[in-house]
Amino acid sequence: MSDPTTPAAAGRPLDGIRVVELSSFVASPLSGLTLAQLGAEVIRVDPTGGAADVNRWPLAPDGTSIYWTGLNRGKASVTLDLRSDEGRQALRDLVTAPGAGGGILVTNSAGRDWMSHDALAAIRPDVITLELPGRRDGRPAVDYTVNAALGFPAVTGQVDEQGGGHGVGQVVNHVLPAWDVAAGLHAALAVVAAVRERERTGRGRHIVLPLDDVALATAGTLGYLTEPQLDGTSRPAVGNHVYGTFGTDFTTSDGGRFMIVALTTRHFHDLARLTGTREAVDALETAAGADFSTESDRYSYREVLAALFARWFSAHTTEEVARALSESVVLHERYRTFAEVVSDGDLVANPLFARLDQPGIGPYLAAAHPATFDGAHLTTGPAPRLGADTGRLTTGGSPA
Repeated sequence: MSDPTTPAAAGRPLDGIRVVELSSFVASPLSGLTLAQLGAEVIRVDPTGGAADVNRWPLAPDGTSIYWTGLNRGKASVTLDLRSDEGRQALRDLVTAPGAGGGILVTNSAGRDWMSHDALAAIRPDVITLELPGRRDGRPAVDYTVNAALGFPAVTGQVDEQGGGHGVGQVVNHVLPAWDVAAGLHAALAVVAAVRERERTGRGRHIVLPLDDVALATAGTLGYLTEPQLDGTSRPAVGNHVYGTFGTDFTTSDGGRFMIVALTTRHFHDLARLTGTREAVDALETAAGADFSTESDRYSYREVLAALFARWFSAHTTEEVARALSESVVLHERYRTFAEVVSDGDLVANPLFARLDQPGIGPYLAAAHPATFDGAHLTTGPAPRLGADTGRLTTGGSPA
């Protein structure tokens, strides 16, 4: 495995770019991490003692935050008393320091006059600032509250029988902070776009990227918000069925579970062949006057079709099902836990992961940037100790 403290390729796309990141939680730190993996020098600034996420779970045995260190790999760390004039001036100096690749601030701590875009632009006119507020009106929000207001938990769970599948019934939250992740990646792209423009025109930019707008834009693009505009209804909750096509989960005789998706007619026919139900499926198609070569009919009759296929899965072991599926064209995966992913050797076998010796945690396999550049992944070093670079990077500063 490669050494994660050394870039995987000679020279990285954002070498020479310097970003100051005043942030916490997911979206803003992920933006900084992405930029760091691509070669930017990223300086994370925290208040003295750390921001609210410095000890966020999960924790290593000694109390070090696995969460914090994971999101802050490859960055420098500065701590400042941001309630003091000296600390605020030190932050402004970091952002507005001369240099062609500097003058960039990424933050989810917007709304402070002393570090506003206008205040920084008065010192450095070509400054680029990117703010990540929770809501576009400036009110605070987090991924889970944005998601609740948007509607996804209402279609994630099982069908609400009493409500006929309409309205908010048995809501189910997901554990992946999807909008934080999307916002962090959008933010990194916006910074790169602004840097590119500044290189051409010398102009700075004030970018505002609200978390709720990221969620709304994504939901709108994928059609979730278009449907109710057309017919006034919301998409129903359908459990583990895939909306608009045939896909659902099946349980084996020894308790294993597989997610099966038949996106195409070829997938669907092979699933019927595999489960020995082709004659029954054909009979159902004829009796119902359906056309299972179309996704819409496969979806409409999903419950009956799933019941036909389920008998084969329940009569075979997990190993038997996995072997049969591997010899088919059916899209499938066995449900696993995070621990199983690690114990099954997926990380060791994937060059995306390399050994990282993180102080406070120890050695583990850490992910690089998922894209390869000329065949190589771009890696970073470990996360710094909180405040470790304060003295080096600020005038008159001292390490925390």
